[in-house]
Amino acid sequence: MLGIDIGKNICSLVGFDAAGTVVMRRRATRETLIGLAAKLPACVVAMEACCGAHHLGRVFAAHGHEVRLMSPEYVRPYVKAQKNDDRDAEGIAEAATRPTMRFVELKTQDQLDIQTLHRSRDRLVGERTALINQLRAILLERGIVVPKGKRHLADYLAVMLDEGGRHTLSDRMYRLVDDARTQWRELDKRIAAFDAEFTAFAKENEDARRLATIPGVGALIASALLAAIGKAETFEHGRDLAAWLGLVPRQATTGGKPKLLGISKRGNRYLRRQLIHGARAALPHVAKRDTSLGRWLTTLLARVHQNVAVVAFANKLARISWAVLRRGETFADKEAILAA
Repeated sequence: MLGIDIGKNICSLVGFDAAGTVVMRRRATRETLIGLAAKLPACVVAMEACCGAHHLGRVFAAHGHEVRLMSPEYVRPYVKAQKNDDRDAEGIAEAATRPTMRFVELKTQDQLDIQTLHRSRDRLVGERTALINQLRAILLERGIVVPKGKRHLADYLAVMLDEGGRHTLSDRMYRLVDDARTQWRELDKRIAAFDAEFTAFAKENEDARRLATIPGVGALIASALLAAIGKAETFEHGRDLAAWLGLVPRQATTGGKPKLLGISKRGNRYLRRQLIHGARAALPHVAKRDTSLGRWLTTLLARVHQNVAVVAFANKLARISWAVLRRGETFADKEAILAA
């Protein structure tokens, strides 16, 4: 067993033998570590699932080693006494030997590429939202209140800037608002380019096409799911995926008295947000259909608030996505069987 604490330039290594005795302690640069992968006999290599871990994991796996990646929060309890790099590496190796430990699936280069594209798109969306909020604040300080929604603001700016509408802005603020709108349009183009790339990926990838048959799941969610979980082989059940996404109630049970709170909000925040948005968009349409899923939503909406139903629907979408990936079926075929 080899535990590696990954650093930016220097990595700490601790090796265990079959009896659990420490037989190696050393530090190495990333280049030396890659060379060491080819020299070591086949062993279990454990690392925290952090930046650079998937690349090193693929390097070790290519030389016949078994790679185990773990969430850092699961490793922390195994770090003894004072915290340093050697102690961290030792805790990583010890945590990887636990039979109940949960491991992170090693991502391919294509998965990491799609994940990076999603993060870049999310950054641009955040920049666009910040720009729109600043535009609204500038206008509000001059006594101009624009209704909610991007379209209302875009229409107002079109009248003010393109059609010469009346306004109370100084010439300097007028030019500033015009420049901000130009930036807004440029961000829209860049975000649309990412969306087109995700759409093309969803058309070419077989798993993405199957996921897209699920109501509320489009090219954006399908590509994000595949980048995060691949074939979903890490999860034994659909509810495990929903729990990993933080779409299940948080527990505070003691003394045998169960107590369920709000959703845990653990795991992938971006993917959870996209699933909830997809569920909110698809809920009105699906609830009107005479299918098992539609009838379940109708019954749910009759007894809970709509926002609660949206999160429950997102939980259901995560479970359906797991089934589609693991069984290789389309949701449309499954729905037809249920309807019959």
